[in-house]
Amino acid sequence: MKKQAQSFGTVIETGIEVSALEKLPDGSIAVNCDGDKYTARAVILSPGSDYRKLGIPGEEKFRNAGAGVSYCGTCDAPFFKGKHVVAIGGGNTALEETLHLTKFAEKVTLIHRRDEFRATGVIIDELLQKANEPNSNLIIKYNTVATAIEGDDRVQSARLKNVKTAEEEEYPCDGVFIFIGMTPNTDFLKGFVKLTGNGFIRCDCAYLRTSVPGVFAAGDCRIGATMQLATAVGDGVTAAIMLKQYLKNPNFWNEAVSDALSLAGW
Repeated sequence: MKKQAQSFGTVIETGIEVSALEKLPDGSIAVNCDGDKYTARAVILSPGSDYRKLGIPGEEKFRNAGAGVSYCGTCDAPFFKGKHVVAIGGGNTALEETLHLTKFAEKVTLIHRRDEFRATGVIIDELLQKANEPNSNLIIKYNTVATAIEGDDRVQSARLKNVKTAEEEEYPCDGVFIFIGMTPNTDFLKGFVKLTGNGFIRCDCAYLRTSVPGVFAAGDCRIGATMQLATAVGDGVTAAIMLKQYLKNPNFWNEAVSDALSLAGW
């Protein structure tokens, strides 16, 4: 893939961090990188996102492969077959991933810092139905947070705290799954393009145009992203095709989304 891109004259710069972007008077876009500046007629933003961290003792220590801390149940659940795991979170993804974990782990304990979940009703109903099954392997602890993850070479327990009573307990487990959302890598874009309250890039989800003409967004950094590799790659293709359209006709930026622009007909 790299060689193919380079065969078309693409220059790939590595080890360079983008610090800021700015719109120049002539309409071009300046990309500032560690003292260097690149100027372009159009830019595709794809800085991605990172899993949001709890920031508690032991989290970083056990993030190594196989040590017991994970942020993806779909990826790592099979490694905990027959084990006891703790899941943390209260949104849609947290509940869906927890249900997935119950298909592999012997026991799953879901903790949530509030006394009710913020996920959609149908997912909550499915979770509660699972928890209320006879001999269910799912336990729910409300009003509970994790304050530390402990063990020697791998996770052996999580320290849990009830936020209402302040009571703490050392809870034996083989793994901790953290499902508290994603943090987009967009701090350097503040003041340049419009962002959501959580930092995701605002754009129209059909053509991927941001609030700045000539600047597109692709992948996990944008609003409405599904946080999947396949869709991120698809975004890149869409953004590249729309960038071509913009370079050909800058007025395209103000056109409404319609079927007049058929991606298959470019």
